[in-house]
Amino acid sequence: MSHHRESVTAMNAPAAIGPYSHAVRAGGLLFCSGQIPLDPVSGELVGDTPAEQTRRCLDNLAAVCEAAGTTLADAVRLTVYMTDLGAFAELNEAYAAYFQSEPPARVAIGVAALPKGAQVEIDAVVALSG
Repeated sequence: MSHHRESVTAMNAPAAIGPYSHAVRAGGLLFCSGQIPLDPVSGELVGDTPAEQTRRCLDNLAAVCEAAGTTLADAVRLTVYMTDLGAFAELNEAYAAYFQSEPPARVAIGVAALPKGAQVEIDAVVALSG
């Protein structure tokens, strides 16, 4: 482990489905890997709609943030990947419930496919205190 970066493993988030860390701390920021809507216990995809999947992705990111000693409310930027940009309004409604004031910067990208057939994946960059 380098003193310039530290990997974070979140016990309450789904296990990584590849060779990556849940997140990496570096330079006062937490760089969270993308979360798809997996149940943290079963590892199975959950949610039939983009809104349901968005909520699960954000819950998973919140668990990663908690493991690193911060919260999703301290996010500075999220990237949302969607297989159907036609569901953007539905996603926004679910997303808004997590960021009711001072939401982070955000990018939304339409993609052809996501791991395990997910409709939504979200990653985050989060500010760390002190």
